[in-house]
Amino acid sequence: MMMPFVWLAVIVAAAVIEMATAQLVSVWFAIGGVGALIACVLGAPLLWQLVVFAAVSAVMLAVTRPVVKQKLTVKKTSTNADRYIGKIAVVTVGINNTLETGQVNVLGSIWTARSADGSEIPAGSRVVVESISGVKLIVRPKTD
Repeated sequence: MMMPFVWLAVIVAAAVIEMATAQLVSVWFAIGGVGALIACVLGAPLLWQLVVFAAVSAVMLAVTRPVVKQKLTVKKTSTNADRYIGKIAVVTVGINNTLETGQVNVLGSIWTARSADGSEIPAGSRVVVESISGVKLIVRPKTD
């Protein structure tokens, strides 16, 4: 007599967990709980209710998760900062990773900079921007 309430509790718990997370983690168990609740109302024994719960949950997971994950995958959006990568910059404040000093001027903008290989780069040197780490450009000396 209590099993319909147990399955309702499973459905509600799975739904609450799903709403509380940013990932798809329990929606399939809520659907499996609905299947088990239907089996319970139709008079299926507990073993069959558990089998229905597991089977429906597994089938829903196998069928829908790959599609949903593909649709929810966030594509990387390029930013204006990406335009600096590969550009030539002029060191305005000598770069020393140990002392955490260094600035460069690239495309008219001043950025904090660090050396990619850890070497010191004096002011006035020309460097190539390799990457961006937070608000710092990672640079290497330009070889002519």
